[in-house]
Amino acid sequence: MKDLDQEKTPVILVVDDNQQNLELLQACLEDIDCTIVPAQDGPEALDITASQTVDLVLLDIMMPKMSGFEVCKRLKNDPKTTDIPIIMVTALSEFGDIERGIDAGTDDFLSKPVNKLELLTRVKTMLKLKHVTDKLERTLAYLSEIEQQAQK
Repeated sequence: MKDLDQEKTPVILVVDDNQQNLELLQACLEDIDCTIVPAQDGPEALDITASQTVDLVLLDIMMPKMSGFEVCKRLKNDPKTTDIPIIMVTALSEFGDIERGIDAGTDDFLSKPVNKLELLTRVKTMLKLKHVTDKLERTLAYLSEIEQQAQK
């Protein structure tokens, strides 16, 4: 049962088409023990989530090629990525935009310009939630395995 408590460095995918915003978010996250993976657009973000484990996505909404709404919707509709928490980082503040984000499946919002304390607080909260969810899933899988062995 030791492996149920395995600790790993969380991976945060930061998606923004603006290089300065990307660098700013990365700099803000330096205070957290995590691996930061940058992506400059939606298709790149989807490629990354398909090829490696990601624990949290910070996602810009207004991007060329594919909007953050579409990226969020695709991640939440894919069984392999549906449990990844997503925080949309946006300058948009209209209620309709917030509603679209919620409909797409986002877990939270951050307004630009980003307040570092608010960013760190929300990121830490989402990472804790993801850790607990992952641990619960591992525990349930372990219990299911024990049940199956007991039935043999």
